[in-house]
Amino acid sequence: MQKKLEAYLKSRGTSVEKALLRLVQRRGRAAIPFLSPMPESMKKSMRYSLMAGGKRLRPVLVMAAAECRGLDGMKVMKTACALEMIHTYSLIHDDLPAMDDDDLRRGKPTNHKVFGEALAILAGDGLLTMAFELAAENAADLKLSGSNAAELVRVIAAGSGARGMVGGQAADLEAEGDGKRLMSDGAGARAKKALEYIHTHKTAALITASLEAGAVLAGAAPAERCSLREYGRSIGLAFQIVDDILDRVGDKSKLGKRGSDLDNDKLTYPRLYGLDGSRTLARRWTAKAHACLKPFGNRAEPLHWLADFVLERDR
Repeated sequence: MQKKLEAYLKSRGTSVEKALLRLVQRRGRAAIPFLSPMPESMKKSMRYSLMAGGKRLRPVLVMAAAECRGLDGMKVMKTACALEMIHTYSLIHDDLPAMDDDDLRRGKPTNHKVFGEALAILAGDGLLTMAFELAAENAADLKLSGSNAAELVRVIAAGSGARGMVGGQAADLEAEGDGKRLMSDGAGARAKKALEYIHTHKTAALITASLEAGAVLAGAAPAERCSLREYGRSIGLAFQIVDDILDRVGDKSKLGKRGSDLDNDKLTYPRLYGLDGSRTLARRWTAKAHACLKPFGNRAEPLHWLADFVLERDR
C-alpha cells in the first residue's frame, strides 16, 4: 500500500504543481482586452506562497473523488488547482499579525514578512477569486448543466466561507486565550464541543468541499456525495488531531513552522485528550472514513490510501 500511495501522490502532485505554475503565469496576463495585466509584485506574492510546496492534499482529493465516479482526474485539474488556491489564500491570511502572527510557513518566511501585510492580503484575495474563475471554467469545459455548475460554485463557497473554513477560523480566534475557562467544567465538555466545532469548520470543511467538488464534476448521485462528505469530515478531523499531536511532539525541522498552540492558550486535542487519547481518536475517525467508502468498492482505493496517509504522516 505504501508504494502505491507514494506513486499516486507523486503522479498527482507533480501534475498539480505543473498546472498551478502554468495557471499563475497565464493568469498574470490581461484576461480582458481593456484591462492591464496583473501587477508583477502581486503575481510574485501569489506565486511565492502557492508554489511553496506542501502536501497538495485538497487537489488530490478533488481528483480522487472524480475518479471514484469514473472521470479522469486530469479533467478536473482546474478545480483541483482552485481548491489549492483557496487553501493557500487561507494560510497567507492566517499567518498575518492580526490572526496567528506567524513568521514561518513550510520552513520559509511567511508571505507578509517578504512582501508586506498589504500585498499579502491582496495576494490572498487574488488567489481566492481566481479559484472561482477556474471552477467556472472547469464546469464549462465539462459542459455541466447550469444547475450543476451553480452547485459546484455553491459547494466551494460554502466550504470556504463563513459557514465553513472562515467561520472556523473566527471561532478559533474567539477561543484563543480562553482555553482555561472553557475547560473549567471539570470534564472539559464545553471545550471538547468547541474544539470539534472549530475543526469541523476550519479544517474539515474545505477538505469536504474538495471531495464534493470532484463528485459534482463527475456527476455523482446524492447518496454518493453524502458518503464523500462524511469521509471528508472524518479525515479532516483526523488530519487536525494529527496536526495538534505534531505541534506538540513533531520534528520542527520537518514541519517547517514553530509550535505555538501552548503559547497562545489554544484548545488542542492533546490538551483535552492527552497524546494517547488523541491518537486513539484519530484512529477512530480514520476507521469511520474507511467505512464511508464502502459504496464505491475498488474505485475508492486511492481514498483509502489517503485516509491512512493523513493518520500516519509526520509533517
